[in-house]
Amino acid sequence: MNLHKMLLARKAAGRPVTVGLIGAGKFGTMFLSQVRVTDGMHLVGVADLSVPRARAQLAAAGWPEEQVSAASLSDAAATGRTHVGDDAEALIACPAVEVVIEATGDPKTGIRLCLKAIENGKHIVMVNVEADALAGPLLARRAEQAGVVYSLAWGDQPALICEHVDSIRACGFRVVAAGKGTRYHPTYHHSTPDTVWDILDRYLKITDRSSINPKMFNSFVDGTKSGIEMTAVCNATGLRSQSEGLSFPPATRFEHAEVCKPRSEGGVLEFAGVTEVTSSVYRDGTDVPHHLALGTYVVFEAESDYARRCFREYHILPDSSGRYAALYRPTHMIGLELGLSVASVALRREPTGAPTAFVSDVVATAKRDLKAGEILDGEGGFCVWGKQTPARRSLDEGYLPLGLAQHVRLVKDVAEGERLRWTDVEVDAADLAVRTRREMEATFGPDAV
Repeated sequence: MNLHKMLLARKAAGRPVTVGLIGAGKFGTMFLSQVRVTDGMHLVGVADLSVPRARAQLAAAGWPEEQVSAASLSDAAATGRTHVGDDAEALIACPAVEVVIEATGDPKTGIRLCLKAIENGKHIVMVNVEADALAGPLLARRAEQAGVVYSLAWGDQPALICEHVDSIRACGFRVVAAGKGTRYHPTYHHSTPDTVWDILDRYLKITDRSSINPKMFNSFVDGTKSGIEMTAVCNATGLRSQSEGLSFPPATRFEHAEVCKPRSEGGVLEFAGVTEVTSSVYRDGTDVPHHLALGTYVVFEAESDYARRCFREYHILPDSSGRYAALYRPTHMIGLELGLSVASVALRREPTGAPTAFVSDVVATAKRDLKAGEILDGEGGFCVWGKQTPARRSLDEGYLPLGLAQHVRLVKDVAEGERLRWTDVEVDAADLAVRTRREMEATFGPDAV
């Protein structure tokens, strides 16, 4: 409740919170549109593989040309302007930067840059949930040991869901389920960057197809992004993955307490205390009215008749029994809200969600029959989708994490629908991401459930 006041104090003292942004994609650009007008915050620099694209994104986000410096990082920091370049490690090493935002979306890059930020004593806001799902618990522990903060990104759904869970638990309720809504149908698991338009054109009016990355968008459609995000939530809250991961039950925003409760109580959940993602599409292909496709929710249980009566009296969306109730947020503002994480880690030294255990994993799963010799193309591609899986099962079965299923060659055939294993691919044991993941498994594996 006091972040704005604290930012104003930093502004008055002439010490704004200083930020370095890595990755000028959609999420990063949304943040760019707001950081320029946020009192007490200064964007020292932007690093992107394409400097022309980064400059174009700054212009699109309302930055006047004179505010974007062509000088060095140190000059930009001293003059209050913003440097644009392609050297992420130089931006991380800049003494003027307090908080690094990693928004590249590539898990291997995210791990490398996160470790660099920690090494340089910088707080890290991890927009890159792919990297968090791959090795987040270890990265967060490394940050804590170094005396800096590792945080999930506010505005992205995992951080918002973590806040739902934390606030409900702080009120003394038991969380039964938490998650988000999305557009899902079982056939979407076969979606590829070529066929994704058949789905997108039904509900998005994208006139310029060159304006989006179909592979990235496909990861939202084929179920992968949901698995990644719910894995991040589980590892930050202690909620668990169901044995077969997400079931994507259709539900209106008013039905979550009825649908997202244990099967033994008439719902769809394997047990209480899990993540689940609800669909805005019925299995017959028709649209769910009043769906929660852009929102987040939490379902919780009352321990007393009095609390259950309060659910009814205050219309807290109870189920038919009155035992369970739900709260939801209808949408999220993505990068427009990211400043809350930046302010929180810098001013309170408190993350807006961070992994503490390895209880859930997201595993590469074959979209079609795969043949030995094929090169996997990772998240949102033609070969695999990401299935949420209990961490214990992932370790016991030797499943291949989705974040390592890119640019690797298959050495065995894998049937459609099967989860891939480490032994199905050629793995470079010296790769930093592989080494980090293996260390994370060794460090947190015994705690997996």
